[in-house]
Amino acid sequence: MRKLALVLSLLFFSLISNAQIFQFRGPARDGKFPESGLLKQWPETGPELILEYQGIGEGWSSVISNGVNIYASGRTDTTDYLTCIDFDGNLIWKVAYGKAWNGSFPNTRSTPTIEDDRVYIISGIGELVCLNAHTGEIKWKIDVDKKYQADWHVWGVAESPLIVDNMVIASPAGSQTNFVAFDKMTGEEIWKTRGTDGQRGYVSPILHEFNGKKYILGASASDFFIVDPANGEIKTMYKYFDPKLWGWQPKGLIWANSPIVKGNMIFLSIGYNYPAKMLKVSDDLSSIEEVYTNNLLDNHHHGMIELDGYLYGSYWIHNNGGKWACINWETGEKMYDEDWYSKGEIIYADGLLYVYNEKNGHVGLVEPSPTGFKLISEFKIEKGSGPHWSHPYIYDGKLFIRHGDVLMVYNIKE
Repeated sequence: MRKLALVLSLLFFSLISNAQIFQFRGPARDGKFPESGLLKQWPETGPELILEYQGIGEGWSSVISNGVNIYASGRTDTTDYLTCIDFDGNLIWKVAYGKAWNGSFPNTRSTPTIEDDRVYIISGIGELVCLNAHTGEIKWKIDVDKKYQADWHVWGVAESPLIVDNMVIASPAGSQTNFVAFDKMTGEEIWKTRGTDGQRGYVSPILHEFNGKKYILGASASDFFIVDPANGEIKTMYKYFDPKLWGWQPKGLIWANSPIVKGNMIFLSIGYNYPAKMLKVSDDLSSIEEVYTNNLLDNHHHGMIELDGYLYGSYWIHNNGGKWACINWETGEKMYDEDWYSKGEIIYADGLLYVYNEKNGHVGLVEPSPTGFKLISEFKIEKGSGPHWSHPYIYDGKLFIRHGDVLMVYNIKE
């Protein structure tokens, strides 16, 4: 049976070769999934659970699928593992790929990135690894944080690898560099940016197009950067860290959210009552100006969704509590501020928001509207342990949710 599954996987991979990249928070890393024909309301007990699998290891990283198999990173003891299973719940392979983060708040944070027959993942201490998606064989591995002398913040590495053309990007921030590009096939260094003496943050970089050209948008624990992927040139940067407002750590913020971008406007937010910022990049990318400060939507590490000129997400009250809000993208004006259990993750597909409460595991289907938090349906995740910090993932009419050592797949096709 496993041999047959492998043959079918190989055939399918040959068909999707050079197709899309499967990664953290969807194709564009903006939390928006290009699905259609999804349920507009769920049964009282939730959508149909079509697969439940225990044994992926402890983690807060997302579960990713390319439609053939399901991939999940997880920690067991002091080691990070990547697990691949099929949709019948059969284990295809499970491979130790690196050393886990075993300091404060251990467990995996890096979500695998899949392109064709390759999977990329970063261990809890900054080892960038490329594996064969069919067999789990490690094709190449680089101890990025050690080699480039990354200056760690407090909680190790949470970055999910970004693929740009023939490169895979990592961000081991420190005095030596901030971003490094490696040949995605061989692991050979292509370029590295200059260092700015910032600490490594927890942000997964994204791609965005300015003036018809793609740029890398990422961050250290203190600075936001726009980087030219052609050569690693830092086009411009913005210092988000203000030591007068942040007394906890001397060199940087607990910064985990990827930037939210629309046109040449960029929204940064980290939680902890730290002011969120809307920035505007000049047309020639030489400078960044502050458009407004927002003291409501200080999103913790759960992601936000920009939709039709409004920004949706949850905000931080304290580490165990928060509320849900919507602001006007252009002005920062509050549209609503409402309770729904606690703060949590948010994604979007087929006209609706999917929200996942971090405290007790309620999953909600919400109509996006600036007039209020319009909950349509909800159900509760009962399996797994620890905070519900894993961002949900949607592909091929299926909702993928991970809680600790357990992954669950729901049929949300209409």
